[in-house]
Amino acid sequence: MPVIKRPNKPDLHYVIDDYTDPWRNAPYIWLQHGFGRSSQFWYRCIPYLSRFYKVVRPDLRGMGRSSTAFDWERELELADFLGDFDAVADALGAEAVHYCGESLGGILGMVFAAERPARFRTLTLISSRVYLNPESQQRYTFGEGSWEDALRKLGSRGWADVKNTADRFAPGTDPGLMEWFAQHQGQTDVNVLIGVQRLAKRIDTTPYLSRIEAPVLTIYPSHGPITTPEQEELLRKHVRNLLLVHLPSRYHNLHLTQPAACARQLLYFAAQHDGVDCHE
Repeated sequence: MPVIKRPNKPDLHYVIDDYTDPWRNAPYIWLQHGFGRSSQFWYRCIPYLSRFYKVVRPDLRGMGRSSTAFDWERELELADFLGDFDAVADALGAEAVHYCGESLGGILGMVFAAERPARFRTLTLISSRVYLNPESQQRYTFGEGSWEDALRKLGSRGWADVKNTADRFAPGTDPGLMEWFAQHQGQTDVNVLIGVQRLAKRIDTTPYLSRIEAPVLTIYPSHGPITTPEQEELLRKHVRNLLLVHLPSRYHNLHLTQPAACARQLLYFAAQHDGVDCHE
C-alpha cells in the first residue's frame, strides 16, 4: 500500500480503491477519517463509491498505519495536517478531488478547502461540527476532570468503549461492530489522541466558512448531539453553496451505521458537479 516518505516528517500511509473502467480518467473521492480512527473505518462505503470514482483513504499522522515519529506535543497543529494533505494530493497527481471527511476529518477539510481552494471539486462533511460546544466537551470527560484526563485514565481502548455507548451508536447496534470499532481505535497511541484533542478543542472553523469556494454537502444526524441547529445555522449563513441533508439518527457515526445512504448522497453530489452518470 502506498506510503509517502518525507525527510524530518512522519511517513503517511494511504489506500486507493479503484474499480472504475480502466479507460476512464475518473476523478478521486478523498475519504478522511476522524478522531483516533483510520482508513479502515470507511470500509462499508467503498463498494458504493469505487465503481465510479477512484477512492483514496489517507491515515492521519500518528493514526492507522501512518508514522508516530513526530513530536506529538508540538506537531499536531493545523499547519502540520495541511502539510500532510498537500503531500497526499501531490502524490496522487490529481488536479482536484472530491473531499469527504467524517467528524474531525471534515473539520480539517473545511480549513483545507478554505486554504487550498484549487485542490477541491466538492467538499462533503459527515457529522462534522463547526466548533466544539461546551456540552460536547463535558460529555467527553466521562466523569473525569477533562477530556484529556479521561484519555489518560481510561486509555485509548477504554475511552473508545465508553464513547461508543454515549453518542456514537444507538442501542441495539451490532455488538460486533462496536467491539471492532473500539478495538481499532484502541490501537491509537493515547499521546496522539491527547495531542489531537488539544487541537480539536481550539478549532473554530467559522472564520474559514466564507472562504470555501467548492460546493459543500453536509450529511448530519437529524437530532445529533454534536452538530447542533446553532452550528447548522452558521453553515447556512457563511457557506455560499451549501446542501444540508439530514439522516434520521440521534447518533454520530453515520458513515458506519448508514453507509449506503451516506455513500449515495456523496456519489450523486460529486457526479452532479462532474456532469457524469454514476449508475449502471
